Amino acid sequence: MPELPEVEVIRLGLDPLLTGARIVTFATSGQTLRLPMPGKGIEAYLLGRQVKATGRRGKYLLVWMDSGALLVIHLGMTGRLGLFPSHEPPARHDHLRLGLNNGLELRFHDARRFGSIQVFSPAAIKRQDPFVAMGPEPFSRAFTSSHLHQRAFGRGQPIKNFLLDGRTVAGIGNIYASEILFAARIRPETPIGKVTRIQWQKIVKETRRILTRAIACGGSTIADFVNSRGEAGSFQLELAVYGRAGQSCPCCGAGIVRAVMAGRATFYCPVCQKTSRQQADQVIRNS
Repeated sequence: MPELPEVEVIRLGLDPLLTGARIVTFATSGQTLRLPMPGKGIEAYLLGRQVKATGRRGKYLLVWMDSGALLVIHLGMTGRLGLFPSHEPPARHDHLRLGLNNGLELRFHDARRFGSIQVFSPAAIKRQDPFVAMGPEPFSRAFTSSHLHQRAFGRGQPIKNFLLDGRTVAGIGNIYASEILFAARIRPETPIGKVTRIQWQKIVKETRRILTRAIACGGSTIADFVNSRGEAGSFQLELAVYGRAGQSCPCCGAGIVRAVMAGRATFYCPVCQKTSRQQADQVIRNS
């Protein structure tokens, strides 16, 4: 599933040609995605309207209209977004097509239909922020070690699951959670109540560093992710642990371990990422 870096890469590719353009045609496949497709009632918020800005919240791509409406797209597992010449025939799994006055067409393609498309009217946005329950963005001032420590205090949830929870921080998925924990040298099953403030500080630092680098590399193409121009990313070539079970740790040479946590594949180095008990024993030995 595309995570924060992949969605941001797509947004950056779309923005120069999408922002400022006016929507002149609107078409959907009529097929149900993860959520029901927007109906004809929302055309008034899109047709003839100008794209004011693009944005991102977690793994969601945002398109703000001059009508005050908000188009929200989630890519699901295999969703793709791109701009195509409007005269090119649509592909079989193109579920949304927005024709623009610059001769291009924004198309959302999703073969597995796990993605979603929503349109929020100005009134709906005024009533409630669609992302009110979502945690802070990793690059925001609200994402701090204090925020993480306060949410984790006294709890026994594994830190890997904690980072995947969108209420903790927005946009981190399975790939980057494994990479962040490796960089911070924390075992994925570590209870969050036992994570120190210094470790939370490292989590914040490594989260920002890794996500920044992933965006610069065009995201991670593990299976079929491509950017808005149909190009693969390259950050998968720099992954330290994710998807590398049995291969050598880039730091110590030990074999990378694959485990399953909450139904998700998890990767870590058993030497570099010590358990909380091992860390405590090391402190005692060094004292």
